[in-house]
Amino acid sequence: MSATLLDKNNDLIVSKLAENIIGSEIIKLAAEVNEKIKKGEKIYNLTIGDFNPKVFPIPAELKQAIIAAYEDDQTNYPAADGMLELRQAVSKLLKERGNLDFKTDEIVIAGGARPIIYAIFRALVDAGDTVVFPVPSWNNNHYTYLNNAKQVLLETSPSTNFMPTAADLKPHISSANLIALCSPLNPTGTTFRKKDLEEICDLILAENSLRAVKGTKPVYLMYDQIYWALTHGVTKHYDPVSLRPEMKNYTVFVDGISKSLAATGVRVGWAMGPKKIIEKIKLILTHVGAWAPKAEQVATATYLNNLENYDTFLGDIKTKINDRLVGFYKGFQSLKTEGFHVDAIAPEAAIYLTVQFALHGQKTSDGKVLKTTQDVTKYILDEGKVALVPFYAFGASPDSNWYRLSVGTCKLEDVEGVIGNLRLALKKLS
Repeated sequence: MSATLLDKNNDLIVSKLAENIIGSEIIKLAAEVNEKIKKGEKIYNLTIGDFNPKVFPIPAELKQAIIAAYEDDQTNYPAADGMLELRQAVSKLLKERGNLDFKTDEIVIAGGARPIIYAIFRALVDAGDTVVFPVPSWNNNHYTYLNNAKQVLLETSPSTNFMPTAADLKPHISSANLIALCSPLNPTGTTFRKKDLEEICDLILAENSLRAVKGTKPVYLMYDQIYWALTHGVTKHYDPVSLRPEMKNYTVFVDGISKSLAATGVRVGWAMGPKKIIEKIKLILTHVGAWAPKAEQVATATYLNNLENYDTFLGDIKTKINDRLVGFYKGFQSLKTEGFHVDAIAPEAAIYLTVQFALHGQKTSDGKVLKTTQDVTKYILDEGKVALVPFYAFGASPDSNWYRLSVGTCKLEDVEGVIGNLRLALKKLS
């Protein structure tokens, strides 16, 4: 009988990468929330960066096009870089609604934004390279780890709506190989101001001018704009290439329908960027097999070829999202006016509101002191029956008292219930 090699914990030995990979903090919190729900507690779960399809269904025309594509037996392998008709439709969408000019061979389709981000990292980052990104932000730390790269975290603050500035980046620009930015930002729902993004672009361009003389690899920018269509009020979305056309040589975009069309489970995303980089991303995705399903690609192409329907859907979903975000923002401002130690940043985009619970050091009715952010998060969940994601789950300091509130799964009438529950919970603190 052969012996099994085990590690010091008497468990199977796996790769070092697999052994040391870190799980999602959000998933850990979700497990606790779901356990409470199973026990019959009514929890307002505002943790999920997703949509409830019963509240926010995908466009009816897209749904019918998906069904029609399956009925037409569009179930074999798609083209490696995505169906041509979809890349043509994406090119048209970007030109007519985003003022971005990308040809079909500068676009690659994949099964949502996640494989796109993974492939961008693999295409541009070598082991030991340096990736610079702000925190809070979504999953850059995990993709950096998967690439055996070094990470430089830029801790942002409410003074800039948690968006990074050129001043934040400047000390690290000479050592950076990839800068990962996102606007509108997950988890904050805030966006770049034009001047701030221009200054970042100018910093990257100046650095790459120096590297061109030296003949070294340029610093690239991954620009995640998956939420760009979901701006609210007077907020305007800006992108690096529109502001500085020279940035087209160094920028790879992350985009798709997951958020704009509430289609997270449909799994259609894309990258656009320099032709050579897109070709390499295509080859990487070919070996991973992370294609979007062919039927969904065909259907998405059909849907995006009618931009009037697209505009109508966007107008409707943005109104519904904004109503919820504004409702929560006003609710938090009311609580603040009442003297509670909470705050919120006015909503700008996406499905998120940035909220604050400055409750460290306060005592509960049974005399327990809320010493840590984990204590505060648990108190809000246990007493307020409200589940939120603390910013430390997105790489921010463990002491941060700011949170992401997501409205993608809540009904408009839930806003009053959440604020009411929080008011009662906050009144019990001293």
